Amino acid sequence: MSIALFIFLLYTGVRIYSGVLIIYALLSWFPGAYDSMFGRLISRISEPYLSLFDRLNLNIGMIGFNVMIAIIVLNLAASGLGRILQSIM
Repeated sequence: MSIALFIFLLYTGVRIYSGVLIIYALLSWFPGAYDSMFGRLISRISEPYLSLFDRLNLNIGMIGFNVMIAIIVLNLAASGLGRILQSIM
């Protein structure tokens, strides 16, 4: 497997997971959405990563910014790893 293919798969995976995190955040707008089968699946996928950001107090009033910060950190990490791998190439 070439490094270029790995970088492409890394960025694609990050894009998909970022979408899952956005869906997780949007589910909070609908009462009972986390109790549906789809909501439980999205929660099971998202909450292990989001729990890393629970210690930080990222709430302003009733609005939580955990998901937004998690997406930014995920994309920065993927970008950094991609640049490191490109420099190896």
